[in-house]
Amino acid sequence: MTLPLDLILIAALILGILIGYPVSFTLAGLATLFAFFGWLVGAFDLRLLGALAQRAFGLITNDVLIAIPLFVFMGIVLEKSRIAEDLLQTMGRLFGRMRGGLGISVIVVGALLAASTGIVGATVVAMGLIALPTMLRQRYQPALASGIVCTAGTLGQIIPPSTLLIILADVMSNAYQQVQQTRGQFSIETLSVGQLFAAAMLPGLLLVALYILYLIIRGGLSPHVAPAMSSEEVAAVTVAEVANAVVPPLILIVAVLGSILAGVATPSEAASVGAVGSLFLAGARLGKSKRLMVAGAVALGVLAVVAGVAPVRLQRSDIGGGEWVVGVTCMALVAIGFIALFKALRLAAVEKLLKPILTTTMTITAMIFATILTAGFFALVFIGLGAEDRIAWIVTNMPGGATGALLFCMVLIFLLGFVLDFVEITIILLPLVAPILILMGHDPIWLSILFALNLQTSFLTPPFGFSLFYLRGVAPPEVSTGQIYRGVFPFIALNVIGMALLWFFPQAATYLPKLLF
Repeated sequence: MTLPLDLILIAALILGILIGYPVSFTLAGLATLFAFFGWLVGAFDLRLLGALAQRAFGLITNDVLIAIPLFVFMGIVLEKSRIAEDLLQTMGRLFGRMRGGLGISVIVVGALLAASTGIVGATVVAMGLIALPTMLRQRYQPALASGIVCTAGTLGQIIPPSTLLIILADVMSNAYQQVQQTRGQFSIETLSVGQLFAAAMLPGLLLVALYILYLIIRGGLSPHVAPAMSSEEVAAVTVAEVANAVVPPLILIVAVLGSILAGVATPSEAASVGAVGSLFLAGARLGKSKRLMVAGAVALGVLAVVAGVAPVRLQRSDIGGGEWVVGVTCMALVAIGFIALFKALRLAAVEKLLKPILTTTMTITAMIFATILTAGFFALVFIGLGAEDRIAWIVTNMPGGATGALLFCMVLIFLLGFVLDFVEITIILLPLVAPILILMGHDPIWLSILFALNLQTSFLTPPFGFSLFYLRGVAPPEVSTGQIYRGVFPFIALNVIGMALLWFFPQAATYLPKLLF
């Protein structure tokens, strides 16, 4: 009888993660061990490992993934410069006088930070340090307060820009191209990050609406779990204060997402815009240089428009006086932008924020890419041990045809989310099931967003939901781990409702991509 080494490999991976061994080392070590053991028993061809170098090179040279460290940097800058803190405090004062209002403010701020950072860890930590103690002081039920903070932080996984959507776009595009080649098509279409960003907008806002509706109902039915703040407890907030807290992040969101959705910039180019824009926001927040930061941002914005409308090549011999004027103007705009950027970096260095920003960015980026690289190695061995044929047989023989197959895959991803990280699930499992589901007739964009919603839920599911770990690290001692776990279950149920709504109304994911692309 042949040993099912592929199944044993998955069981060993889960065991390694349960023990607490670093994920990337677990993936690489188990892949190596099972590759050689499979070779000894005749179940694995070692020549497959020759593809490792090609996979690593493909990862390093993937233009789409360049956006990840830039978006990480943008999120860390906004978190370290306390822009997120200002936003939370202002929204808390705005909504605090209604039942559940503090919780609603955390959800709203989570959505805004998700659209301007895309980093779950930074958002959960920031709100765990600022919003959670405030809610506890206002007599919020600890479990509910913990669930609100964890859930608001995970919005960074579904509301673009998102590292999950960037990785998912690469995986699903490869699967879609594989299906087209299988069908014998000569004109191959791809899926872009921009398409997935557009597809995720409405489902992301749907989740925000579900969370807010739940808090309104919960606060109305049980006032003691989410009480309103009295007029004495919260100072009135002016329109100017709300504008000062909300407008700068909104401008950054429009600059980043608008340039991608309008087709003006690629995701990596838009991410660089976000990184520079976050530095300008931080510079305005840290020092008395708001006018210089605004001038720098406006100068670079005008430069981008001029360069697109009337590009100038000063090295040509036939340019006229008007082109020289445009060229010199562009150089002046570059100078203004450079001076403002240098000032922002200097302010960050003086405030001793630059080193933590760079260190945290490097740490998170290294973690993500190490996991992607080793998960690719693991997936290669996993497929070599026969997992591809086994999963294909299981999925295609599911009762209910295409609908039954998709339902099985969604339940499998949901269950794996209890023990595996979204990167491992995306890199290992989705390349195996996505081509089969697309061949069965499912729309690849709709499928991608369904997967994204499911993977977002994995950040909330005990015992290994990342948001739970992040909050446990910064929560006050009086908040127990059990309370954090209990607090997220209603929001997990809301995520399932969101997936069900998207299942029955696929237009929520497909409308914007068709309109824009």
